[in-house]
Amino acid sequence: MNWTWFHKWGSPKWFYEISGRWLPWLTVAAVSLMLVGLVWGLAFAPPDYQQGNSFRIIYIHVPAAFLAQSIYVMLAVAGVVGLVWKMKLADVALQQAAPIGAWMTAIALVTGAIWGKPTWGTYWVWDARLTSMLILLFLYFGVIALGQAISNRDSAAKACAVLAIVGVINIPIIKYSVEWWNTLHQPATFSIVEKPAMPLEMWLPLLIMVLGFYCFFGAVLLLRMRLDVLKREARSSWAKAAIKVAAKSQVEKGL
Repeated sequence: MNWTWFHKWGSPKWFYEISGRWLPWLTVAAVSLMLVGLVWGLAFAPPDYQQGNSFRIIYIHVPAAFLAQSIYVMLAVAGVVGLVWKMKLADVALQQAAPIGAWMTAIALVTGAIWGKPTWGTYWVWDARLTSMLILLFLYFGVIALGQAISNRDSAAKACAVLAIVGVINIPIIKYSVEWWNTLHQPATFSIVEKPAMPLEMWLPLLIMVLGFYCFFGAVLLLRMRLDVLKREARSSWAKAAIKVAAKSQVEKGL
């Protein structure tokens, strides 16, 4: 098996070049999908027969919760790649994805609380799903804090990788918490492998929003990683050339 494609990801220069081609497409896809999904879900989807219009917060809550968990799995994978193959770009991805994951977890918790008040009669209960999501937020904070507290870059990368790998055990707990314990939180509203429990006109805009959130994450992550790569490789000739091109482009846009 040819692993050349995999080892290319270890090259900051190659990553910077290829990500520059992907970034505009991901940005356009994210804006288009999220705009269509949001307008469809908020304005045209029918109200739920039990929850009325309050259910519409799922078009933000569910994609954010999905993404919060997926990003942490990505952190764990990046941690393994960084520890085993010593790829510096894996640490870049881990460090730059963690703040996005923390924001998505916070959005999921806040929107869940807003949804919970009219649906359950309370903003918060210490049940398994909500508590495990709160733990996920603290794990993200831990990864971010470790990355900033340890001055030695290699030591920080190893510490963050270990925490990400150990903390990933929380993801299946979040997923199966409503099945393993009696919780106030309802079962999964959205599943890729099972038949949707809601009508197509309610489910389809949710799917579009989920795809839009993932494209948004991809675009923001690539942008953050590109900036970090330029900082780390600032002394290299290709990075200096890239910085000059970017600065020239900004000047031309200003003119």
